[in-house]
Amino acid sequence: MAEAYELSALEARQKIKEGTLTSERLIQSCLERINRRSGEVGAWTFIDPELALLSAINSDKIGNLGSLGGLPIGVKDIIDTKTMPTTYGSSIYGLNQPDKDAACVHKVREHGGVILGKTVTTEFAWRNPGKTKNPHNPLHTPGGSSSGSAAGVADFQMPLAFGTQTAGSVIRPASYCGVVGFKPTIGTHDRSGVKELSNYLDTVGVFARSVADVSFFDFALRNEAIPDLSIFDEQPPRIGLMVPFRNDASEVVLNNLEQVSKIAETKGATITDIPSSTSFERLADIQTVIMLGDAGKALEWEYEFHPERLIQFYKDSIATGQTISTKGLAAMKSKADAAREKYMELFERIDIILTLSSGDEAPKGLGFTGDPLFNRVWTLLGWPCVNIPFGKGSNELPLGVQVIGPTESDSKTLAAANWLESALLQE
Repeated sequence: MAEAYELSALEARQKIKEGTLTSERLIQSCLERINRRSGEVGAWTFIDPELALLSAINSDKIGNLGSLGGLPIGVKDIIDTKTMPTTYGSSIYGLNQPDKDAACVHKVREHGGVILGKTVTTEFAWRNPGKTKNPHNPLHTPGGSSSGSAAGVADFQMPLAFGTQTAGSVIRPASYCGVVGFKPTIGTHDRSGVKELSNYLDTVGVFARSVADVSFFDFALRNEAIPDLSIFDEQPPRIGLMVPFRNDASEVVLNNLEQVSKIAETKGATITDIPSSTSFERLADIQTVIMLGDAGKALEWEYEFHPERLIQFYKDSIATGQTISTKGLAAMKSKADAAREKYMELFERIDIILTLSSGDEAPKGLGFTGDPLFNRVWTLLGWPCVNIPFGKGSNELPLGVQVIGPTESDSKTLAAANWLESALLQE
């Protein structure tokens, strides 16, 4: 019989509804798992077992009300929580205690979820890594910036967790850790109470171990029922295979993507090759400039008052960002807006794009969280993106493929991802 911590979110929710599992037992099981694995993985920056158990007991007392009733949720530590410190991964904010929850955390509580703790983030959700290790091999990075959330979900320490993405901070760690990561259409979730890096790019996303679970969690936050994930069961999706930055990808991930496309085709999907182009790939440069320009403003206070606590990368990058004029930054965002309109044409004859989640498996070492190159353009375009785990790299670490849909097509994109996940699980 499976331990409670091994249950998916939907399985746990069903058992709680049936009365065969309590929130208290589920949280206790997760805490025991965390206690056993904390030295190996280091997914958490703050956890208060007594508070988590008290919240679970209270949830049980009132009948675990709400769509997330009694389920444990990990919260990335750039997202404010009124009952726990929020440090943004930085020593500057070591004693920071918000007086209210971020909007997305408020939604979790509103729907009966239990905030289990705060997960490790790279500092300011940017470059400087925290203590988290890849749960599949502690000598390798879990990715970033949503390091603890991806690693904790992968290691069965909680079924659901929040991440954020400005370049590749949901999809890349999901790929490296072998879980499902979902970055919805930009602007889907209210970012109030989330530490800003780029007001143009920042997006709240979620992690789980299945497409069904991320769909359930994400749509609960929208106050909506889980979307119909079966719409491609009768007529499989039309898939566009597109690989920007092919020359920067390892042979292993390219072969893995090819294998996934062949499996999808065997199961009835239509595969269309879509060539990338230099003009499309240049969008990554626009994303980089916008991120730098916005970060120069977002981290202005830290740069001015606590430069001694910033690593050299931040000091150099913030300074560079501040040299980008308001007019120049606005021009870049106008180009990005135009690209968001222009490239919607890619979906005229396909339902989704299938591409790489990352250029390789998780790199060795904990000082660098990996390259977000294979995520930058999609984040700039603001489209919904899903990582689906499949395959192993040369070091036997997880690989993933990325499913992308057009803006505001989150339900359809998740349904196509669910179809593909199912096809791959049959292999």
